[in-house]
Amino acid sequence: MSTPPSSSSSSSSSSIWLLSNIKLQFFGRIRRFLQSKATRKRCEISDRLDTAKNTGEHKKVENFETVQVMEMHKEKEEEEEESAIMLKRTVKMLHFGSWEEKEVAAKEIEKLAKEDVKVRKLITELGVVPMLVSMVASPVASRRRAGLTALIHLADGTYTNKSLIVEAGILSKLPKTIDLVDESTRSKLAELLLSLSSLANTQFPLDSLDLLPVLRNILETGSSFGTKQYCLGALCNLSTVLENAGSLVSSGVVPILLEVSSVKEISEKALATLGNLSVTLMGKKAIENSSMVPESFIEILSWEDKPKCQELSVYILMILAHQSSLQRKKMAEAGIVHVLLEVVLLGSPLAQKRAMKLLQWFKDERQTRVGPHSGPQTPRFAMGSPVNQIEAKEGRKLMKSLVKQSLHRNMEIITQRANAAGESSKLKSLIISTSSKSLPY
Repeated sequence: MSTPPSSSSSSSSSSIWLLSNIKLQFFGRIRRFLQSKATRKRCEISDRLDTAKNTGEHKKVENFETVQVMEMHKEKEEEEEESAIMLKRTVKMLHFGSWEEKEVAAKEIEKLAKEDVKVRKLITELGVVPMLVSMVASPVASRRRAGLTALIHLADGTYTNKSLIVEAGILSKLPKTIDLVDESTRSKLAELLLSLSSLANTQFPLDSLDLLPVLRNILETGSSFGTKQYCLGALCNLSTVLENAGSLVSSGVVPILLEVSSVKEISEKALATLGNLSVTLMGKKAIENSSMVPESFIEILSWEDKPKCQELSVYILMILAHQSSLQRKKMAEAGIVHVLLEVVLLGSPLAQKRAMKLLQWFKDERQTRVGPHSGPQTPRFAMGSPVNQIEAKEGRKLMKSLVKQSLHRNMEIITQRANAAGESSKLKSLIISTSSKSLPY
């Protein structure tokens, strides 16, 4: 009478079957990859031969060109065969090799992924993404960097690969403490997050809550400008989706963005993100409540060598000043009028247009209603309405005084900044012939 097989032998046979199945799938993918490369080779050689036959030149020239094409094809075929063999060996090492071999394989995948988008997609079809993602969680710095670098190149220019990387769980593998990560790994991590953050503008469900803690930690640490630029780019991508505004504000990035916006080298992306947040109620309140506002934005208006920053800064100031007598009063007390006059004369066309609009609100509060502009739209009302008559009266007196004083007190500064004889004479004539009531706001 035969005895039933033991449970251990059953589990052993099950594991052997599973491993065999994985290997079969792996070699099947390799076969499909080689077949696709062979098809591409046949198409290329066929096109070249047709070109050589239809040149209309002498037969000797045709024969010479045909020989050349055949030689080029042979060389290319040999190169592609070597590449295919290398890829097969590399993917096998990544799946079944030791951790040291996996690291070598990841570096090899990085080189292959630099070729073009088609190669990147073919490599991803071989199932390398989950293993590379697992390497990102490794405590070994070199292994972690190798995995990150390979993923960065695989994600370049392909929505599908980015989606696969996120689905493989990369966001749950991110380091919890950035202080323990070296600068090189930190930079690679920020670059990958920038690439993945572009999914925010698609229908792919990208949870910003997983990204924000890491991005904030990197910005708060002493990282390089390049690393911070990657993080700011990722935050800007996330802020373009209005539904993410609540998460961004509640995570506490607004004070960090305001602080970073004062640094010329990396200010632009920070201002763009603040501009996106300012059109939402939560974002606008968070910006208004900062002690750095409006002084920091007014300071940025004086950056003549950063026209884009000027444009973004005056845009944010327009949104803050829109139907807010309190914010306009704070801006006036901070000396915004004479700075806006400088922008009107010396700024870029877009900055000039926005500065003129903002100056118009300050110039004649008795007649001007805050109307449509590039910021958020809300019901209009007269700034001198009974709701705020006292504030409006004080504002009118203050604005009259400031506008008159600013023209005479600050034109000398503006003349120096123009730094040209022709411009200087033009500005001097403007001082003589222009009053506060006739300026083209």
